[in-house]
Amino acid sequence: MTPLLDVRDFSVAFGTSQPVKGVSFSASPGEMLAIVGESGSGKSLTALGLIGLLPRHAATAGEIRFEGRNLLDQSERDWRRLRGRDIGMIFQEPMTSLNPVLTVGEQITEVLRIHEGIDRRQARKRAVELLDLVNIPEARRRIDDYPHQLSGGMRQRVMIAIGVACNPKLLIADEATTALDVTIQAQILQLLDNLRRDLNMAVILITHDLGIVAQWADRVMVMYAGRKVEEGLPEPVFSQPYHPYTRGLLGASPRAESGYHYRNGPLLEIPGSIVSAADEKGCAFRPRCPAAQPSCGFAVPPLQQISEGRLAACPFPPTRIASLVHDASFRP
Repeated sequence: MTPLLDVRDFSVAFGTSQPVKGVSFSASPGEMLAIVGESGSGKSLTALGLIGLLPRHAATAGEIRFEGRNLLDQSERDWRRLRGRDIGMIFQEPMTSLNPVLTVGEQITEVLRIHEGIDRRQARKRAVELLDLVNIPEARRRIDDYPHQLSGGMRQRVMIAIGVACNPKLLIADEATTALDVTIQAQILQLLDNLRRDLNMAVILITHDLGIVAQWADRVMVMYAGRKVEEGLPEPVFSQPYHPYTRGLLGASPRAESGYHYRNGPLLEIPGSIVSAADEKGCAFRPRCPAAQPSCGFAVPPLQQISEGRLAACPFPPTRIASLVHDASFRP
C-alpha cells in the first residue's frame, strides 16, 4: 500500500541545537502509528512539523511527503488550506487549545465555514452532528456551552470533533488522553479507533503510555533525543525489545497490556536524563545505558533492519544486542 504520509530524514534546528535529527517514518490510510519516548525526545516537535506549526525561527530539512507532495516546499497559504481539512490535530491540553471566550459550537463551525464553504446554518447543523459523533450528550444544548462549562473528557471530545470536522485523511493526536482518568481515556481511544476505521483515516498517536500502544496501535516508533531508535509491530517490540532504551521504557512501565508480558517485579529506573541536543556525541543513550561499550562513544549508530518491518539503532549486530541487554539491567 502506498503510504499517505512519508517522512524522510526530517530535522528541526534552532540555531546550533537540533532537537529532531533525520527522522523517517510513514503512515498509511486506516493505520494507527504510535510515537513514544520521554519528554524531550522530539515527538511533539515532529508533530508540529507535520502540520506546519513550528516556530518561525525553526529551520527544517528533509521531506514530509503527503499524498506525494513535499509539504516543506509549500507556502503558508497552502498550509492554511491543508491544515484542518486534510490534516487534523488534537492538541495535548484542550483547556489551553480551545478559545475560552467562544462557545464550542462557534469553534467547530469556524473550521467548517473556512474549509467547507458552507453557511452558518449548515455549519451549526453539522457541528451538532459532530458532537453527537463524539458522544457528547444533549449536543443541541451543549453546542452553546463555553469550554469551562465542560468536563475534561468532554473538552477533549470537542477537540476531536474539531480535528475530524472535515473528514481529514490524517489525524495527529498529541498526548490526547494524558490528563484524563482511565475510564474516559478508554472511551476517547475507542472513539479515535472507530473514526479511523470508519473514515479510513491515518492516525499518529503520540503518547507516554505503553499500555495504550499495546492495545490500540498498528505500529510503534520509539524516539530518543530526536532520533528514531526502534520501530516495529507492538507485539515483537514489547516482547523482545532490541534497543536498550526500549527495554528501559518497558521496565519503567507500571503495567503490561494485551498479553505482552515483559517485566516481572519492581519498576525499573532509567538513570539520568536526555542529553542536550547540542551535547550529543556518539550514541545519545550511552550515558544512561547499562549495556554501553567504549565503541558507543565514537559515532551515532545507524538504524539496522532486525527483521521485516523491524528496525533498531544500536552499534552491535542483532544477535549481540539481545545478549548485552539481557546481561545488563536497569536498577529498581
